[in-house]
Amino acid sequence: MEPIKRNDTGAAVEDVQQRLARIGHLPEDGITGTFDDATARALVDFCAAASLPAADEVTEKVWAALVDASYNLGDRTLYLRMPYFHGHDVLELQQALGALGFFYGERDAIFGAHTEEALRRFQMNLGLPSDGIAGAYTYAALRNLAHSWVGKEATHSPVRHLGFARAADVLERNAVCLFGTDEFSRSVASRMSNLSQATNPASKIISADSLSVPPDETMILVHVLLGAVDAEVGVPLVSYEEEDTLALRLASAVDAAREAASPRVSVLLPGTVWLEAGPERSAQHYAITLLDALCSALQE
Repeated sequence: MEPIKRNDTGAAVEDVQQRLARIGHLPEDGITGTFDDATARALVDFCAAASLPAADEVTEKVWAALVDASYNLGDRTLYLRMPYFHGHDVLELQQALGALGFFYGERDAIFGAHTEEALRRFQMNLGLPSDGIAGAYTYAALRNLAHSWVGKEATHSPVRHLGFARAADVLERNAVCLFGTDEFSRSVASRMSNLSQATNPASKIISADSLSVPPDETMILVHVLLGAVDAEVGVPLVSYEEEDTLALRLASAVDAAREAASPRVSVLLPGTVWLEAGPERSAQHYAITLLDALCSALQE
């Protein structure tokens, strides 16, 4: 991007000023659409607060930090991915989960694996789908509990190791190639790969779209599909439905597949919509729960 600098005018300058005002570095009457002295001073103050070198113009790096700083809790859906989500909304989430007794890690404004685990335990505690996605249901629950966490310090406890299946070395020990045959199932496979890398950078569970060479015969091929008609004859087919027993059924299918020369397993999704969520949230939910089940199955 071209730097936004002193004496510039227009919508880009106004956007910068609105963000500076939102985080308290510029008064509302300073939103003029002109990069004036007051905007320059506010920008210097912001850079100091964000531990950035002093700057009197908005570079790409400064803009990225400003966008992160201006997110509030609930502005966007958060979940574990690579690259990690980071920003003020993540910091607020960590603070809320910490004050409620679920997050014991460093409040670093980065949505990493420890933040996801804390979120999943919070969701489970409230009877929500424990998928580690901070979306509408989770934000509503946090708003209802605002009196219990706003302005309060986190509880102190040693940092815990992750307790769900993905945290095990199963990610490093098992070479798995995930693939789909339509846009939605490819999205689920890609998200599973992204999620495994975000949990453990040494993961060998990867989507076909991310492979630089064809999968070899030692890899387990996991075909994510939407219709049973797309299943291959002779390949174990596992239905996603009845999620509570998914890991157990996947373990049986993987055991059967490993006896073949080229181990393959198919997983049949129930559709493209989870509850009333949109396509992206639905794909992310299926990716999270299916990866957890697969890792549990591979531990057997």
